[in-house]
Amino acid sequence: MLTRRHLVTSALAAPVILRLGTGTAKAATTLKISHQFPGGTIDKGDFRDRLCRMFAAEVAKRSGGDISAEIYPNSSLIKTNAQFSAMRKGALDISLYPMPYAGGELPETNIGLMPGLVATYDQGLRWKKEPVGKALTDFLADKGIILLSWIWQAGGVASRSRAIVAPEDAKGMKVRGGSREMDMVLQTAGASVLSVPSNEIYQAMQTGACDAGITSSTSLISFRLEEVSKALTSGAGASYWFMLEPLMMSKIVFDKLPKNQQDIILAVGSELEGFGRKGAQDDDIEVAKVYEKAGAKVAPLDIAVVNKWRDIARDTAWKDYGAKTATAANLLKLASNVSS
Repeated sequence: MLTRRHLVTSALAAPVILRLGTGTAKAATTLKISHQFPGGTIDKGDFRDRLCRMFAAEVAKRSGGDISAEIYPNSSLIKTNAQFSAMRKGALDISLYPMPYAGGELPETNIGLMPGLVATYDQGLRWKKEPVGKALTDFLADKGIILLSWIWQAGGVASRSRAIVAPEDAKGMKVRGGSREMDMVLQTAGASVLSVPSNEIYQAMQTGACDAGITSSTSLISFRLEEVSKALTSGAGASYWFMLEPLMMSKIVFDKLPKNQQDIILAVGSELEGFGRKGAQDDDIEVAKVYEKAGAKVAPLDIAVVNKWRDIARDTAWKDYGAKTATAANLLKLASNVSS
């Protein structure tokens, strides 16, 4: 199992570029890991960037330098929305990627942000071992993507003016929802919607193109949205917005690796899920402190309010998604069977 000492030791070690085989030098496999989030270090910063750095350090350690990795935060290698397609084509090796961002390409991936479908971290993380997890994993593998780490994040709302707590609060506001299905719910509640990745919410709110942004607690912090917000709706106690943001890998690249390297990558990815959960839950608590310090009013969500959003979602987004394809209908059915 991973330990902090192992990770720090690995991170500080010089990268191994060559390894010696039976009398010959063999180049290491260098994986490029891209994500849209702010960069930091293995010890500090956005936990999603840290998870990527931990992954890189540990696979290098366990492979004896046969696998190395380069981290590209802030979408500095490939633009945010292009990363999924790049992995499918083998042009990008790994990304920590919000799954519903791929909804325009594969509408089935919007199951990763279906309003009200996942209510707790326990429920979301059970997907991996339930039939819905196998169905989603098989579907993505068929489309060229390998899931390495299952990471769920609860979300909240940052607003330039009044807080959006109940559905009626959204009426007349321009809101970034994060997925087609979330947008449908917001529109039913009377809002207009804006479709941008989370790393573009700040600018949209700053210019007035967007009144409020719904995103994960971690992104609410990392993208400094408290600087352009007067209110925060916190998802720490309950939330209708849970996003699946897994560490994922190109199947084309994965399949070219020797079995022992594949096993290392899968093992490390799985072991980092605990770190991912803790990071997300810590930020669910931290986000309120950040916004209160900046002078924003913080409003919590409770189950009664979450159920109002879920009722709208069932009648709109869930029905629309389930009618998309047979695969989508099956995923929705299987996910609905996973109790909270």
